[in-house]
Amino acid sequence: MEKNRTKKHTLLIDMYGVILKESKGYFIPYTYEHFAQTAHDRITRAFREEQLFTKAGNGDLSSDAFLSRLGYTDPAATMRDYLENYLTLDEGFILFAEKNHERYDFVLLSNDVSEWNRYLFDLYGLHKYFKDSIVSGNVRMRKPEPRIFSYALDRLQCSPGECTLIDNSVKNLDAAQRLGIGTVLFNRDKEAYTGNIVNTFEELAQLLLL
Repeated sequence: MEKNRTKKHTLLIDMYGVILKESKGYFIPYTYEHFAQTAHDRITRAFREEQLFTKAGNGDLSSDAFLSRLGYTDPAATMRDYLENYLTLDEGFILFAEKNHERYDFVLLSNDVSEWNRYLFDLYGLHKYFKDSIVSGNVRMRKPEPRIFSYALDRLQCSPGECTLIDNSVKNLDAAQRLGIGTVLFNRDKEAYTGNIVNTFEELAQLLLL
């Protein structure tokens, strides 16, 4: 995938399921675990009918407002607890980034609550690796919507052939591929995919050199 060019190739890298081992879908069971059974119907309505998680990820609710409406009495402490204690950084990413962030332009492309993304970047010192960060909660669009990929290309001033998306969702990869963006499935969930597949950052580094 690596080409001889003056301009660096851009890697659009997902956060959850790639840099972090877990999908943010774990937050829903986390919430059920933290409230009594008598509150579970209310929580189900908040997630399914009120779509609070989606609204927070789309930038329509702040983290504090989102967590308060779920019933957490200390939203800031809840955010810290979940992000620090229930999600796991893939240490392979740090090794990959140290070796490759000057060879490629790293750009985060993630569906996330704005404040959560900022906290994770600070927690793990990710700023030094990334040229830019495109987060659904900031730009009010999300993967796999085609417009977020078009937005990324415009913002980064890249052609589709100058970018590769590394993501753990086949739906996201398919949407990017339809626009001509290169794709790699980071296959934590053992999904079927006909394109490029890696299971580790070591495999990703080798694939990018082909």
